[in-house]
Amino acid sequence: MASERFVYVTYIASTPQKVWDALVQGEVTRQYWGHENVSDWKPGSRWRHVTADAERRVRVEGEVVEFTPPERLVLTWRDPGAPAERTRVTLTVEPVGKKVRLTVLHDELRPGSDMLPKISEGWPRVVSSLKSLLETGKPLDTWS
Repeated sequence: MASERFVYVTYIASTPQKVWDALVQGEVTRQYWGHENVSDWKPGSRWRHVTADAERRVRVEGEVVEFTPPERLVLTWRDPGAPAERTRVTLTVEPVGKKVRLTVLHDELRPGSDMLPKISEGWPRVVSSLKSLLETGKPLDTWS
C-alpha cells in the first residue's frame, strides 16, 4: 500500500549532542514544544509526548524503534484518539561544519490522512522553535 511522507530539514548553529539532548530530554522539549518527550529511550520501549501541566495528558505516543545517539532516533507515532493510525518519525542529526543538519522524516502516512496537514504545519513550528532555543536561548512562541 502506498503511503505519504513529510520531510523537513533545517540547519542549526549548535553541536550534535545539544540538538540530540533537545530532542530526548523532557525538560528541554518542554521549553520549545510546550510538551515533554518521556521514555527510557530503549528500542522497543514506549515513548510519550505529554503536556507539561498538572494534567500530564498524552498528546502523542508510540514505540522507540531505533535510538542511536547523537545521530538517529526512529519512533512510531500515533494520536491516542486515533489508535489505528500509526506512522513513523525518523530524526537524523548530522554535523555539517560548525553546524548541525536536522532532518525530520515523518512517513508511513495513510493517503488522505488528516495527520499530514497537522504535521506539515506542526513540524516546521516545532523545529523552528528548537532552532531558536539552541541559537538564542529563547524558543519561539509558536502556538499563539
